[in-house]
Amino acid sequence: MNKKKESEKQGVTLLTIIASMFAGWIGVQSKANRDRDFQHGKFSHFVIGGAIFLILFVLAVVGVVQLVLSTAGSTAGS
Repeated sequence: MNKKKESEKQGVTLLTIIASMFAGWIGVQSKANRDRDFQHGKFSHFVIGGAIFLILFVLAVVGVVQLVLSTAGSTAGS
């Protein structure tokens, strides 16, 4: 119980925002963490974090596609 009360006093930190976004993204967010985020977190922090995560995700997908296409192009002529 003390651990739960301590986390409620701390509020939501940058690390907990990032962890919550990743957990929510893969679908394993616990009810306790989701409740903590809604009670103590600011909506704007999650929107900004989500936008940054979206940009990084799209850039990673584009990078992987470019890598695969360049590798496939160089081995196709062999």
